[in-house]
Order: sequence, then structure tokens, then C-alpha cells
Amino acid sequence: MTARLIDGTAAAKKHRAELAVQIAAHKITPGLAVVLVGEDPASQVYVRNKSKAAEEVGMKSWTYVLPTTTTQQQLLNKVAELNNDPTVHGVLVQLPLPKQIDQQAVIAAINPAKDVDGFHPINIGRLSSGLPSLVPCTPQGCMILLREALGDLAGRKAIVLGRSNIVGKPLAQLLLQADCTVTMAHSKTRNLADECRAADIVVAAIGNPEFVRGDWIKTGATVIDVGINRIADMENAGKSRLVGDVCFAEVSQHAFAITPVPGGVGPMTIACLLKNTLQAALAH
Repeated sequence: MTARLIDGTAAAKKHRAELAVQIAAHKITPGLAVVLVGEDPASQVYVRNKSKAAEEVGMKSWTYVLPTTTTQQQLLNKVAELNNDPTVHGVLVQLPLPKQIDQQAVIAAINPAKDVDGFHPINIGRLSSGLPSLVPCTPQGCMILLREALGDLAGRKAIVLGRSNIVGKPLAQLLLQADCTVTMAHSKTRNLADECRAADIVVAAIGNPEFVRGDWIKTGATVIDVGINRIADMENAGKSRLVGDVCFAEVSQHAFAITPVPGGVGPMTIACLLKNTLQAALAH
């Protein structure tokens, strides 16, 4: 069998169109402020894409680029300024941050009601307790893609590879809320391939290129590949290509459905960021 492609680009386009309609209907202009510290090329691309997508759906977008030498206090001052700006409904500090800045201190300084990344301890705690919250964007996007591919997720066995605060842990909470039986796997998990073979849903979020192999996937499983890794392109000397954490060529021969990289989870992450910004604006 060859897996059905879960098209994140098409799904994100549909969700952005729905958001534009909602924004127009509510007659509000949600405001998203993105702070970028330093000149990381990948982060610059992400920030540009976020700002462009926000403006396309009728939101106001601001981008603040601070030098790599920015101190923690300077960044905290900027966050405080945005927290107090009534035209800003969503505040996002692009990660990773330079080494002189405590990432957790910055996340904790964002007003939880404006934390559209969903990383604030209050939002994470509310998510863990099953209470309404701003939900981290990538896990939220994964859930939307899973529901569009499978419908009801109740009773399915899911395994999440990776236990990060940004993807793995919140995604496990969302899968539990959807009545899945959830296994969390990580670098210390024994017999990882066997654990994957038992799962109806496999989500890879470990940052290891093409780590998950075809024979790890049981026939008919659904695979969500969160990884984005740049590796050398063996067919084109001196060039690189993007791959996920899953060996797509192998896994697609076993799975029922699979997300590509690029064009899978990535576009949905931005769509969910816009969804969170609207949610924050409506609650303002």
C-alpha cells in the first residue's frame, strides 16, 4: 500500500480562510506582536511567514527585531511594553533565544492571556487540567490533521516520540483528551521500534532526520511527522534538502496516511497561531 498524503498546506489554507471570515464577522482587528532576537536565518523566515499570514486574514502584525546582544532585562522590558499595549492581543517571542537570556523567564513574563504560543506555565497547567487555555500551536495543528484524516480518535493507541514542552508533552495531553491511549517515548525508551509497531497513531517530534523506519510502522497506522531537518542532498552536490524525523519513502509503504515534510505540520502551526490570536482578541 501507499499512504494517503495529509496535506497540511491545503488544510492550513482552509483554516486561514475560515479565520478571515470570523474576523470580519466579529468586526475586530486582532493584533499579533512577534519579537525576534538575533539573526537566525530560519527564525527570520518563520517570522516573515507569520506576519504575512496574519495580515492576509485581517490581523494587524508587528515584528520587533532586537540585536543578538540584547540583554534579558531589555527583552523583558519589551515584553512588558507589549503586555500593556491594548492593541496587541498576542505576544510571541521567537525561540530559540541567545544563550545570555533565560528562555523560561521570558515565557513566564508574557501575559498568559496574550501567550499565543501557549507556552506559559499557566496555559500548560490549564491544558493538563483539561481547562480552557491557549494551546501550543504545533500540537494543536497535529490534532486538526489527525481528526481530518481519521475522524473520531477515541480508543486509538498513540505514541509520541519526544517529550519536549513545546510539542511532545502538550500533544500527549491533547491525545488523552481525545480519549486515545497514549505512550510517551524518548531517548531512554527500550525497544522503541516495538512500541511504534503497537500504535495506530505515530507522532515523531525528536529532531533526528529520517529516524523512524518503515518496519516500525504497522500496516494502516497514521503518521504525523513534526520534524524539520536540513541534510545534504546526495543527488545534488553542495545542496541541501528538508526531511522529517520519519523516513518518508519507507514509512509511506506501510502507513494509511502520513504528513509530508515540508508541507505537513508546519503550515498548520502558523494557522493555529492565528487561531490563538483571534481567541485572545475575543477574550480581551
